[in-house]
Amino acid sequence: MKQLKVVFQNPNYVKLFLATFTSQMGNVIGMTAFMFYLLHRFSSQPSYATLAELMYSLPTLVVFFIVGVVVDRMNRQKIAANCDWISALLSIGLLLAVWIDWIPLIFVFLFVRSAISKFFLPAESSLIQGILDKETYTVAAGLNQIMGSLFLLFGGALGAMAYWSFGIMGAILIDALSFVASALLIQACSIQQQTLLPNGPHTWKDLKLKLIATDFKDGFAYILRNKLLLLLVMGFFIFGIVNGGLSVIPIFILKYKLAPTDYEQYSVWIGIIVGVALLAGSLVASVLSSKMKLYQLIATGLLISGVFLAAAGLMTNLYLFFVLAFMTALALPAVNIGLGGWLPRIVAPQMMGRVQGWIGPLMMLSHSLTLGLIGISFPAVVSIEALFLIIGGCFVLAALYYFAVLPRFVEDEPLTPSQTQSAENAPSV
Repeated sequence: MKQLKVVFQNPNYVKLFLATFTSQMGNVIGMTAFMFYLLHRFSSQPSYATLAELMYSLPTLVVFFIVGVVVDRMNRQKIAANCDWISALLSIGLLLAVWIDWIPLIFVFLFVRSAISKFFLPAESSLIQGILDKETYTVAAGLNQIMGSLFLLFGGALGAMAYWSFGIMGAILIDALSFVASALLIQACSIQQQTLLPNGPHTWKDLKLKLIATDFKDGFAYILRNKLLLLLVMGFFIFGIVNGGLSVIPIFILKYKLAPTDYEQYSVWIGIIVGVALLAGSLVASVLSSKMKLYQLIATGLLISGVFLAAAGLMTNLYLFFVLAFMTALALPAVNIGLGGWLPRIVAPQMMGRVQGWIGPLMMLSHSLTLGLIGISFPAVVSIEALFLIIGGCFVLAALYYFAVLPRFVEDEPLTPSQTQSAENAPSV
């Protein structure tokens, strides 16, 4: 509680937290409504819903080489705010594309807006690392997880209400206004120059191809030299697989197996159930983070979630599926809080952008590959039960590997700039 009070006494953190909240709230509403729109418009073609998800993930593979370089070289506050402003304008473009009913243009706007948004999280994470102390990183990670849980708890219901009440146009407008609010909050922050520009001032003219290539390579080398950091980054890769699968398979199992005629209403219920579980799990994991080693928190969360997720896909009873979905989601926050609280402890501030710049594309690569495989194979080749078993099995295997490997590393040893070279001698996996 003391650390939580310290975090919320920081006015810059409060503004960044609220900025992230408003941005994500509108985005969740917009995405949920858009999923309903596509499933209504193309009910016999579930691949369109999968394609929409790909438009959120694939852009990472287009901009990943420059994201970390831009965040580490340019003003991080301006980057985060401009991401919101541009996303708001692109949401208006999306609104017009829906109005004229041109599906290819809709996907273009989704793709470009997603590409712009990929700069937001590395910039925001780097700002938070600079304005908080090491002891409060796990608290901030727990708050982010709680916020995400609230979105899942209320986002699906709000998205459905917005779609039913105002249609897809109204939902997209809410999405655009949320980006505007987020941008204003970020601009209201007063942050030290060292946090904004840890590598000194640069201009866009400085970002030449040679510098971009060098910085991108340095970020990759930095991760490889620190074996602990490499293992944590691979954890995000696995999380991308699960995020990709869970973005579509719950609604698929409802529509094509458990509740074909009432899947929309039950999708709201599954959102509420998962949201409650994540919220409860976030509170539990936040408490456990001070009592358990972070590697134990991560691996235990992976193991429990994987087992229950695999079992959920085998259910033929809707209510038993809800129970297992609850148990799956209850353990997930332990993974997120463990990874999110551990990462800023071992990454030098000067390198955070480039590290985050690699995490994003790795997650989206696994996310996109998962969605692509689902789009190609489901339902012709792979059953919905097999999808649950495959994704749950990935979690279980990752948990066993982490239990075996992560105890070799010391959690609380930060990797400062002077230690970067010594990281080459870290224990090999």
